[in-house]
Amino acid sequence: MDERQALTSFAALSQETRLAVVRTLVVAGADGLAAGLIAERMGVSPSNVSFHLKELERSGLVTQQRQSRSIVYSASYDALADLVKFLMEDCCAGHPIIREGVERSDGCCKTGAALNEDDAVA
Repeated sequence: MDERQALTSFAALSQETRLAVVRTLVVAGADGLAAGLIAERMGVSPSNVSFHLKELERSGLVTQQRQSRSIVYSASYDALADLVKFLMEDCCAGHPIIREGVERSDGCCKTGAALNEDDAVA
């Protein structure tokens, strides 16, 4: 991720509703949520959430897909991971073990079966 994209992402996340929407979509998983359901969960009007979803989509942090009459939004896990990696790129005063832990993408968002396999290995 380059600096310009990072700034666009941070700008999108710097608003309370948008940050809450991204966090809601991260929890929702790959199936995402319909815009109306997001609005309901957030306690905001559908037009308000649509405005914020458009900004999040423009930043690349959220994707959309039409399903029948609904537009379903999902968090872009790759873009979010790239943003975290961008933040950590120069961190940790030369301690690669700290950065290494952040860069491991396999530690996040695992399903029950994947978690059980790792527990058996450990």
